[in-house]
Amino acid sequence: MALTVVAAYDVREDDRRAKLAAMLQAVGNRVQKSVFLLVVDPAGLAELRERALHVIDPDVDSLYFFHQCASCYGTMDCVGQASTPERTLYWAAW
Repeated sequence: MALTVVAAYDVREDDRRAKLAAMLQAVGNRVQKSVFLLVVDPAGLAELRERALHVIDPDVDSLYFFHQCASCYGTMDCVGQASTPERTLYWAAW
């Protein structure tokens, strides 16, 4: 089952920041410079978290994953130039 997750980071150095941004962009959409909207399954999120730990410096950098429920996603409110990204659902056959 796919999760909708908002990922936000504060990474001090450019090289680590660029690597983390590329990693997150491979999984979701950038909605702000350091904020991404991800659609990922629980195993993919765990793998992403583990990979991110090898990129960031946990002593000075931070990475947040905010899980969004399906009904919460529908209540997203945007102001100014922001827009609600189209939600993409992925179906897997077992």
